[in-house]
Amino acid sequence: METHPKGTSARILLSSVFGPYAQDDEFGSRSINPMELYYNQVTRMQGAFSPRLFHRSWGIMMIQENISAPCTVLDFPTREAFAREITEQQYDVVGISSIIVNVGKVREMCRIVRKLSPHSKIVIGGHVAAIPGIDHMIDADHIVKGEGIAWMRAYLGEDPSAPIRHPRITSGFDFRVMGRKLHEKPEDIAVTIIPSVGCPMGCNFCTTSAFFGGKGKSVNFFETGQELFQIMCEMEAKTNTRFFFIMDENFLLQRPRAMELLALMKAHNKSWGFYVFASANAIRKYTVEELVELGVAWIWMGLESRKSHYDKLNGTDTVQLVRELREHGIKALGSTIIGLEHHTPDNIREEVEQAIAHDTEFHQFMLYTPVPGTPLYKEMSEQGRLLSGDLADIHGQFKFNFRHAAIGRDDSKRFLDWAFVRDFELNGPSIYRICRTTLQGWRKYRNHPDARIRERYEREAEELRKSYGPALWAMERQLRKTNTEVSHRVRDLRRELETEFGSFTRWITRIGGPIMLWSTRREERRLAQGKVYEPPTFIERHNWAASS
Repeated sequence: METHPKGTSARILLSSVFGPYAQDDEFGSRSINPMELYYNQVTRMQGAFSPRLFHRSWGIMMIQENISAPCTVLDFPTREAFAREITEQQYDVVGISSIIVNVGKVREMCRIVRKLSPHSKIVIGGHVAAIPGIDHMIDADHIVKGEGIAWMRAYLGEDPSAPIRHPRITSGFDFRVMGRKLHEKPEDIAVTIIPSVGCPMGCNFCTTSAFFGGKGKSVNFFETGQELFQIMCEMEAKTNTRFFFIMDENFLLQRPRAMELLALMKAHNKSWGFYVFASANAIRKYTVEELVELGVAWIWMGLESRKSHYDKLNGTDTVQLVRELREHGIKALGSTIIGLEHHTPDNIREEVEQAIAHDTEFHQFMLYTPVPGTPLYKEMSEQGRLLSGDLADIHGQFKFNFRHAAIGRDDSKRFLDWAFVRDFELNGPSIYRICRTTLQGWRKYRNHPDARIRERYEREAEELRKSYGPALWAMERQLRKTNTEVSHRVRDLRRELETEFGSFTRWITRIGGPIMLWSTRREERRLAQGKVYEPPTFIERHNWAASS
């Protein structure tokens, strides 16, 4: 492949697309599609009860950590900040990472680079690179589909296969709930670990699987439990964290690696907690005791449909599986697709009710969506079923972008919104569900003979003791007029906490509850006015002194 003439002395800028992100504009931003994972596609009908937080652009952070050239990461810039950065610093390479919906912003950023820094080479990566014909939509020198670390190393004349160095990545930031910003202790903030990219399950709609090679393929950065253990020890030493968000599409699928990690945790007395992605068939490779020993505290799992053909469900009784996890204090985020090929107006409500019956702590609903680059997109294109429209609206939270056999485009949005509302109506706010399951886990394991396990559940119980009472008190009162049944369940749980943890919890609840109720109502007014949150801009420079 072509290499840059300056090699590792080239000055590199890696940028995410410019904001704002949750406002309708000419470049493809949509108010319906904010730069927030949970509020966007998991808890967006829960109003002020929805957790609000942002996540950094992890891909460009990984690339920056793994090249020796002077490199700046510019994350969540304004258009003005991006223009100022490329004007003042004179970069040899400008890399822009984006998802498909932001292709309009990528086009504009390329235009700005050509105008203000015409000598710079423009490299485009991220899922936007999977759009068929993308090279004719934007003015770039290189378009990189797939894993970017190896590509950038090769482009700069470095060894693409050199060991991966993992940056320190805070999983989320600016965490808010019920109108209040939470200030967590460093040891309670999860650090993101990225063992691999891609997913070997290869579901036809999955952009991640398709982008990194398709069914049966993934790119492993860290093959062994020993490697992961070493990285986690380093991050623990740097941040004092004991929680890790494992950004691997199906972490539990590689059982030997997970069990090697567990053996090392036991040997070194590590009481860590893990948030993971895993399919139902992968979870069933473990006993629940092994999951608890490993520190699995939260699992994101697909719950598409009992009638779907996806291998990851593999005949598993997912309702029973989630119930068993909950009994052991393991929280779940279920993911359900609306508008699969067999869905009709007559059966879709029943299928949604079946999904909601899992009573997971969180539930994501997404439209069945042929996204450019996926096998499903290719299939729909060949069948002539794709609908014309703006790429900015292909994100699974708006309307179908294809002709469904039984469900109209407008109806798809109505069914999607109803699924979110119904889940909230029956199961209550996710914050309440988290509290319920955490209490179950603590009661089961507070006297466990293994101190390593006992310590983790005690840490989680500390949050129950100090933080959840006021939230439940406010939630109970806020829901009295709109959902009496859930309000009563919240009240009962609050009383259980007060009985379990005693006078301090009762005191903090009585003091903090009215404050939380006031902030919740203020947040509801704020949402009704259409006000949004936007992430701040980050500028981080590596190896910069040598280039100055």
